[in-house]
Amino acid sequence: MTADPRALPLEATLYEAARIMRDQGIGDVLVTLSGKLCGLVTDRDIVIRAVAESRDAGLTSLGEVCTAEPVTLGPDDDTDTALRLMRQEAIRRVPVVDDQNRPVGIVSIGDLVIADGTGASPLRDISEAPPNL
Repeated sequence: MTADPRALPLEATLYEAARIMRDQGIGDVLVTLSGKLCGLVTDRDIVIRAVAESRDAGLTSLGEVCTAEPVTLGPDDDTDTALRLMRQEAIRRVPVVDDQNRPVGIVSIGDLVIADGTGASPLRDISEAPPNL
């Protein structure tokens, strides 16, 4: 799990999220309302739901394009649970929330590959590589 994930409020703009993604070398930002998780926006969401629709990144809020009510994990869930959810829901990232629905981390498919530790594989090599900025 990546602890302390980047999050922005629901009313933040796509521009703000895109800058964080670029500056931090990440592909997602959690979306919050009053500090509680309410959505997830990915770099792909920005391209498909905003850029391809000619939305203004400086005026479009995250709430307009994020995936609302994403599937989540709890801090005590294991990697098998995370993997099962990713397969079942066909997703690559799962936010981790506490019992108050506040984000405390995020698990990506790359995190699971690294945690597996069964040796070299192309996906493992890609997952461990530094961001391509």
